[in-house]
This record gives sequence, C-alpha cells and structure tokens, in this order.
Amino acid sequence: MSLCHHCGIPLDAGYFDESSIQPAPEPGQEVILARYQLHRNHCGVLMYFAQYTDLYATDPTQVQTPGYQWQIRCNGQPLDPYLSFSHIINPWGISGFPVYLRLEEGCLVELSARRTSVLANKPIAMIGGRVLGRTWYNTEYG
Repeated sequence: MSLCHHCGIPLDAGYFDESSIQPAPEPGQEVILARYQLHRNHCGVLMYFAQYTDLYATDPTQVQTPGYQWQIRCNGQPLDPYLSFSHIINPWGISGFPVYLRLEEGCLVELSARRTSVLANKPIAMIGGRVLGRTWYNTEYG
C-alpha cells in the first residue's frame, strides 16, 4: 500500500464532507448538524469541522454560544479534546484549523449542538455544522 510521505494516509483514501444548517433546537433538545458513517472495515481521520450560527454570520464578535453545548462524537462517545464546548472554534466559511482526529473502524462521526438553557440576550435562530475527513480500507481486515 502506498502512503503519503507527509501524513501517512493511504494515497487512495476517499473523502467525506457532510453539513447542514437547521433551526436552533428548543431548550433541552439536541440537533445533529453533521453525520458521516464510515464503511465497515474502514478507518479514517476527521480533518476539519466548522460551526455556524446566524448571529456569528452577521456579527463575527458573537463567538460565544451561551446556552449551547457542542460536541464531536465517534460512535456516541465525545472525541478528545472536543468533549464539550460552548463557543465557535472553527467558524463556517473561514479556513479554520485542521484537527486530524483518528476515527476508529466503522465509526459514526457526528457534530452536535444541545441547547441547555435560554441564556442568550440575542437568541440563535439557525445553527449549522460541517465535518470533513478521509476514509480508507483497513488492511487488517483483508
């Protein structure tokens, strides 16, 4: 198997890119903003994620998302270091920082936002997320 000499990922790895923008959830509710299921016997890496709120889109100083908890999960388990955060780390539409988090075989990767309370002075009406990464066949299975 040929590997990239920079990152070690197989040269024939495929990409995934999933996203959505949805109405903000009600207090106590959660919305899955982006989700991708790796194929069975495939591993991967989450390379990038992005977050969106209508408030941030109109005012880039609105980085805090009071009353919201964001998570990136693999098979329902939060991925370290993104166990839970309450602000915009990688804004949608700006080339943010790459993350390169390894995804286990067959992982269901999700970016979610849970509305924990009604604390915001300006309510968020729309919320969105995007996950982008690469997947490849794990040769241990073949």
